[in-house]
This record gives sequence, structure tokens and C-alpha cells, in this order.
Amino acid sequence: MENRRTQLKADMMLMLVTLGWGVSYFMMDLCLEEIDPLTLNAYRFLGAFVVAWLLTAKKAIHVKRTTLKYAFYVSLALVVVYIGATYGVKYTSQSNAGFLCGTAVIFTPILTFFLKRILPEKKIVFVVLLCTAGMALLTLDSHMRVAAGDLLCLMCGLFYSVDLLINETGVRHEDVDAFQLGIYQLGFTGVWMLILALIFEDMALPQTGGCWISLIFLTVFCTGIAYIAQVIGQQYTTATHVGVIFTLEPVFAAIVAFLFAGERLLPRSYIGMVMMLISILIMEVGIPGKTKKETINE
Repeated sequence: MENRRTQLKADMMLMLVTLGWGVSYFMMDLCLEEIDPLTLNAYRFLGAFVVAWLLTAKKAIHVKRTTLKYAFYVSLALVVVYIGATYGVKYTSQSNAGFLCGTAVIFTPILTFFLKRILPEKKIVFVVLLCTAGMALLTLDSHMRVAAGDLLCLMCGLFYSVDLLINETGVRHEDVDAFQLGIYQLGFTGVWMLILALIFEDMALPQTGGCWISLIFLTVFCTGIAYIAQVIGQQYTTATHVGVIFTLEPVFAAIVAFLFAGERLLPRSYIGMVMMLISILIMEVGIPGKTKKETINE
């Protein structure tokens, strides 16, 4: 029971992280009107690393090589994740970007099976199928086609699953400090993004107050706090649970896009959103009736 409570607290913390990421699509869209994608990511991750390191210097300064090794591995996945997400937002709608970047829920148990030979529970299989159907209703057109920007967001979802699995492996290693892992993965990712931005873009600073506010929000909350909270939370839950929780990200993204960007969805898209929310409830609470029966049998 105590382990269940601890896992539930970790899941709730990760849901708050997901809320911030849902808002981030709107913020990224505002920033991309003035600065290029790689530049945005370089500012975002380097800024988050500096803020996190300065606020927690005593905990961050003495770091083991194993922690740095896993942070380096995670950063490689995060570079692909955020190239896909940022360019995806640039070339598709905020709603579609949020939905397709949320496909980590589909890829995580699949990758877990192929890499670790761990069969998912029947409940998780059902949740994945329900989420898959919901995402199909949310994103695919009448010809079952996905736009180029959507494919980039799909790539984001795939590599975020890789990120989750690397983090899960890392935080369970006795020589890895989860808090430090969360900080240093930001620094490595920021360095990679800075190198790419210097090569492929003309770096520039934001020109308006709105862009600066969006960049600061993305840097401090959606990146610095969020990724540290993620790796800490993953110590007390599973990568598949995290992947399913993060299906709320597109729901939050759609709500923000509806309220602030004027985006509207088709009726079938809202049905898909409800299906995703039901899958979250099944994962966190269980299927009504079944839990009671299992308890009696015990």
C-alpha cells in the first residue's frame, strides 16, 4: 500500500510536468516567430542548466562519472526529441504537434518488449490500444495520411520513449544520482543544440517582451524543473506508466491551443481526446469491478 501511495505521488508530480509541456507548444510557437528552432533549444536547455545548477550547486558539484555517462546518453535522445518537436510545431498545428509527440505511450512498451524482453500487462496492452485509437482519431485525416510536420512530431515521440528507458535504467543504477542526472542531461543537450545552431542557423535574441516571457517559461519551468522532476519521479514508477501519463500532454496542448491560439478540432478529435483520458484513468485507478474482485480473491 505504501509503495502504491509513493507511486501515485510520483505520477501526480509527472502530471504537473505534463501540464507544463502541454503549454510549451503555444510558447514555442510564439518564440519561433522571432528565433530559429535550434537557437530556441540552445537557449532553452543551456539556460535551464545554468539556473538548475546555480540553485542546487551543493548537490550538483560532486558528480560521479556514471551519472555523467547516463546524462550524455539521455542528451543524445533529447536532441532528436526536441528537433522533432520544435520543427514539428513550425510545420504543423499546435494540437497535432502535441498529439503526435505524445506517442511515447505507444512506443515505450514496444521498445521495452524488444530491448528488455518484458511482456506488458494485459491492462497496459489495452491502454496502449485505446491510446493508439484515440491518437488516430485526433491526428489522421480522412485519407489516413500524416503531414511532414506530423512525421517530425512522431519522431519526437519515438525518441522520447528511448529517453524514458535510458532514464529508467540510469536511476536504478547505484552510482547514479537522479537529481544530478536531471541537471546534467540539460547541460549536454544545450551544448549539442548550441553546436548545431552555430553551424546551421544565424543565432539571434528575442526582440519582443512576449517572446522573452515565453522563452523564460520554457527554460525555467518546462525544461529546468520538469526534467529534474521527471528523473526523480521515475525512481518510484515505471517507464510505461510515465509514457501513459504523458498522453495528457496533447490534451493540455489542445486546450491551450483552443483558448489562446484559436485552433479548433473536428468532433472525432474530441472523441479521441476522451479515449485518451479514459486510458489514463484505467492506468491510475484500474478497471471498475476487477480491482474489487482481485482484492476479495486475495
